[in-house]
Amino acid sequence: MERNEMAKNILLIDDDELVTGSLKLLLKREGYGVDIARSGWEAVKKVERADFDLIIFDVRMPDMDGIETIKKIRDYLKNANKRPIPEILITGYADKDKYEEGIALNVANYLYKPFDNDELFRAVKDNIH
Repeated sequence: MERNEMAKNILLIDDDELVTGSLKLLLKREGYGVDIARSGWEAVKKVERADFDLIIFDVRMPDMDGIETIKKIRDYLKNANKRPIPEILITGYADKDKYEEGIALNVANYLYKPFDNDELFRAVKDNIH
């Protein structure tokens, strides 16, 4: 895992290597530490082993979607008495039900792919602590 102890650390959860690769480059250029999980289960394991300041996750993934992943991460954090981690949900699909589930979960932000880099940076800066 590439972690920078001085930088704020972000976990990217997406099964699309093109998306995670480009987001990782963009965020690292802005000075953030970035780790990648390709599945919901991998993301849960990473959150159990390391601290993150922000999670950026895709809605549609095989096995366990982003909504279920966030629920599992939140349950883990609560049971481990750890602080909540803000989440930014990203999707390439205009899925009204998933959007409403994300809103009901009170995620910090919801972005549609393809999004503008400035829009991403604004969402990250507004939600990273």
